[in-house]
Amino acid sequence: MTRQRPPRSSTSRRTPAPRVGQHAGKPVAKLRIIGGEFRRRQLPVLDSPGLRPTPDRVRETLFNWLGQQLYGHHALDLFAGTGALGIEALSRGAASVDFIERDPRVSAQLSANLELLNINSSTVHINDVQAYLTRPAKPYTLVFLDPPFHQQLAAPCCFALEEGGWLTSEAMIYLETETSLAPNVPANWQLHRETQAGESTARLYQRQDQRQLP
Repeated sequence: MTRQRPPRSSTSRRTPAPRVGQHAGKPVAKLRIIGGEFRRRQLPVLDSPGLRPTPDRVRETLFNWLGQQLYGHHALDLFAGTGALGIEALSRGAASVDFIERDPRVSAQLSANLELLNINSSTVHINDVQAYLTRPAKPYTLVFLDPPFHQQLAAPCCFALEEGGWLTSEAMIYLETETSLAPNVPANWQLHRETQAGESTARLYQRQDQRQLP
């Protein structure tokens, strides 16, 4: 994201309220997929107060870091919102994505967009992220974590991922936070890439097996 976001609920990737003439709850905006199988496809985005896709240039930078082909990856998209990151991963060959989004209306639109793309390998879970991470885990190779700013959610979610068994031995974790926050992450997460865009900073970490640490 390119601007600092005010405190809000756990729905991720948000911006100011709808303009006059818009009708809350109706899909009026568009999410453009920028690479892979569904490149240039445009998907409806729910007109929910503040909801918007992750900007194209942020997604492009992230997937340049990850490499253009993600075949075989099983991904987890936390605070999914529009699902822009997870859908982009599916477009580039990811095997599956679990999307976690607490707003039922936003979740319903995300599910409808997966149907529109004939994606049957992925699931939208209507749940609070922190509550979801207390469940029995399955390991993922790739995690997208873009929590609401100024709610102190980044560190608890990072440690829940590490301690709860949600990550494979060399998983990649994308974390986006407000630039003013120095993220507290597990010691075995090695910073791979970092960039700043406006008031936000994006970081890509690679997990190391703790047994391999000095």
